[in-house]
Amino acid sequence: MKSTDSSKMTALRIALMAVLTATVVVFTLMVRVPTPIKGYISLCDVVITFSAFLFGPWIAAIAGGLGTGIADLIGGYAQWAPLSFVIHGAQGLLIAVIARSGLASGVPGDANILKLILAGVVGMVVMAGGYYIAGGVLYGFEAALVEIPLNLLQSGVGVVLGIAVSRAVLKAYPPVRSLSL
Repeated sequence: MKSTDSSKMTALRIALMAVLTATVVVFTLMVRVPTPIKGYISLCDVVITFSAFLFGPWIAAIAGGLGTGIADLIGGYAQWAPLSFVIHGAQGLLIAVIARSGLASGVPGDANILKLILAGVVGMVVMAGGYYIAGGVLYGFEAALVEIPLNLLQSGVGVVLGIAVSRAVLKAYPPVRSLSL
């Protein structure tokens, strides 16, 4: 690959991260259902999971963490912004690492469905567990228990839709594989 080609690819990946980060913000703010301990559930995990399956750990971590953190700041939940940054960043990173482990192509979306589900379940545990710990520290661990089923619902929907959308995009536009890191 020539240096101009690699710089174009780097610029394209940076633009992709920016677009996915903005998409996470929109999906986070578009539908917000308030929860009992001053948080909310949203559709952000759809984009985080999609990003992890299709573009890899670094893009998913940056888009997921930065996107949810920005959405918390914009949406009036500033106390959650640094926590969302870490929790959703780790979620995207781990989903992608697990989904792409052992793949010759290096593209998580090429994994078999069971590997994608396993990666998604790990992401669900990271997200729900992270917010349980964060909510417990902020508002008490007993109160934070109420959030677990809601966070599992949010991330479960994200896994199902993330698998469906990433598979559909790969089928419709196979060259997207070249953007995976």
